[in-house]
Amino acid sequence: MNDRANRTKLLKSFLDERILVLDGAMGTMIQQCDLSADDFGGAALEGCNENLVLTRPDVILDIHKKYFEAGADIVETDTFGSTPIVLAEYALADKCHEINVAAATIARQAAAEFSTPNKPRFVAASIGPTTKAITVTGGVTFEQLIDNFYQQARGLAEGGADILLVETCQDTRNIKAALIGIQRVFDELGYTLPIMVSGTIEPMGTMLAGQAADALVASLQHVDLLSVGLNCATGPEFMTDHIRTIHNMANTRVSCYPNAGLPNEEGLYLETPTTLASALERFVKNGWLNIVGGCCGTTPPHIKAIAQMVEGKEPRKFRAQRKSWYSGIELVEATDDNRPLIVGERTNEVGSRAFKRLITDEKFEEATEIARAQVKSGAHVIDINLENTDRDELADIDRFYEKVIHKVKVPFMIDSTNPKSVERALTYCLGKSIINSINFEDGEEKFHKVLPLVRKYGAAIVIGSIDEDKQQAQAITRERKLAIAQRAQKYCTEHGIAEEDLIFDSLVFPCATGDENYIGSAVETIEGVRLIKAALPRCKTILGVSNVSFGLPPAAREVINSVFLYHATKAGLDLAIVNAEKLERYATIPEKERKFVEDLLWNYPPEPSALAKRGYNEGAVAAVDNRGLCDAPRDYRQQTKEQRAAINQHHIAAINEHFRTAESRVKKKTSDLPLDGRLANYILEGSKEGLIPDLDLKLKEAKPLDIINGPLMDGMKEVGRLFNANELIVAEVLQSAEAMKAAVAHLE
Repeated sequence: MNDRANRTKLLKSFLDERILVLDGAMGTMIQQCDLSADDFGGAALEGCNENLVLTRPDVILDIHKKYFEAGADIVETDTFGSTPIVLAEYALADKCHEINVAAATIARQAAAEFSTPNKPRFVAASIGPTTKAITVTGGVTFEQLIDNFYQQARGLAEGGADILLVETCQDTRNIKAALIGIQRVFDELGYTLPIMVSGTIEPMGTMLAGQAADALVASLQHVDLLSVGLNCATGPEFMTDHIRTIHNMANTRVSCYPNAGLPNEEGLYLETPTTLASALERFVKNGWLNIVGGCCGTTPPHIKAIAQMVEGKEPRKFRAQRKSWYSGIELVEATDDNRPLIVGERTNEVGSRAFKRLITDEKFEEATEIARAQVKSGAHVIDINLENTDRDELADIDRFYEKVIHKVKVPFMIDSTNPKSVERALTYCLGKSIINSINFEDGEEKFHKVLPLVRKYGAAIVIGSIDEDKQQAQAITRERKLAIAQRAQKYCTEHGIAEEDLIFDSLVFPCATGDENYIGSAVETIEGVRLIKAALPRCKTILGVSNVSFGLPPAAREVINSVFLYHATKAGLDLAIVNAEKLERYATIPEKERKFVEDLLWNYPPEPSALAKRGYNEGAVAAVDNRGLCDAPRDYRQQTKEQRAAINQHHIAAINEHFRTAESRVKKKTSDLPLDGRLANYILEGSKEGLIPDLDLKLKEAKPLDIINGPLMDGMKEVGRLFNANELIVAEVLQSAEAMKAAVAHLE
């Protein structure tokens, strides 16, 4: 075993035994050295701390030694801003490799000098977030970020770093780019180094790009990290809830190295060594930490106090169980308590004419409002399909995702048959998305193309019940659905995909087309879900619900979808792809209509009285009954072929007859409402899209004050009612207030 591998083994063994101490602030120490412009390499380079490893390596070496003398187990390299994109601000981009190698070499020298058998010292390579938080500031592409982090990490690895520390992370897309760049280094060098990731949570409670601590952890489940944790931004007091969350969720080690409190008006950090160590001691006593240290404003005295505080204390031993987490800006977990998660299906060019028209007309902003409306109607995940043979899917992904990531906080389900399109979409996703989908139709070909993306970006994957069967590739029977799921589970886990990230689609077929192949298929799908959940309890299930009602009147479809979803959920369904705006609660459906639908889904024989009510005379009923229609077995599988077909046709006719003239009972969309209703609804939804044009229309028939006191105030009254009934959260009320403010300003 070589020296590098020995140090990695030693590092992990010591982490199992005790809490390791990270050093304090590099910038604070450099400021105390009273350096001149010449020390930095000239006036143009003054303030470029990273260049000091070339111009004043003695200063940086001395800082490392001071932290080791104070009791640090790990020091960070002076490379926080040593990516080409940051160094370019000082015209030093071409020195990226040289600076990073030099910085790691200096730190390695100090570590070697202070290491003893009982207290080995280690080097963590500092990899900052760059000056571009891609989701927030833009100004850089995902590929450019990958290349920047790759160049920095390569130099740090070659210089002798023991750990690669991706720190002060403000945007999970930056983190993913860093991890991909680092993996490229490992692939080229032929070895790996431990990786730490440390986010920074602002006083507002989230990272700069919006993710909270729980979504951050979920986004990084796919990576074998040495630790995940927090640094910078605030002092330890404001980190308490976030560190507790990370501790409860992380299946790896946890780190924390806060600032010396929040800076005051003069930019000074007020936490003393004693108060900082005392605050961190609560985390240690709770068993939350494995690595602890300091960030901005901390100095060797702070690190000494922390080292003394952790002496003899137990490190965090807890490792959280893997869960089925998905995340965008916000976290969603698929559990038995919240089944099924609703996947909004309307941002799909294949299934939504309205969405397809907006994309075709390149009205991307308006198209994102469809996603937003689905979330407001209860969708936990948004399915996005931009496949259109008449358009450039990759270009549409760039233009749509760039906007939608700022509109909705829920996770995305990336729906595409093209692996290149899937990967492009993944570069826009902050969190842990779901890829829809792969199957065995072409053997294992799709698995080979998509599973590497699951591992690379961190995603869950939907697997359809389809295989190479020449007679019927799409599995209809419950037994075939289970067999394909078990085959896929075995294949995926052998290729490094966690069971919790597998979602099986047992396929939904239309129940009312008259096609004899699909009579009873609803039952088989529901029972397929039940079998898969029993055999593979750590995996999840999903169905595209709306297909079950294809071909029926709109009002019937709403009821059939809701009834089918209810029974599938009872069987164990975890996620349902459905129009969240057109779901009726099962309990509110009249009993008569529920029976209509359940008879159709299960192909139950009709009662003679049901035939009579539909206009059959007694002789006709008897004739039908003599064919065995009413006396057919309840289980459709025991019915004759003729009985199945006749019963199915009877139920289709009954449902068409009942629902042909029925109106939808689901709340109308804003666009379907009259003008006054639309204006009120804009306020209720907190949406400015469409508000101004409709206000201009209303001005042709009413005065501004009448509009404010009329439909706009109606909207605000409904907002108040819902808020008092706890049906709206504060954030939504504030959005409504902003919409009202914009409307009044326009009218004035």
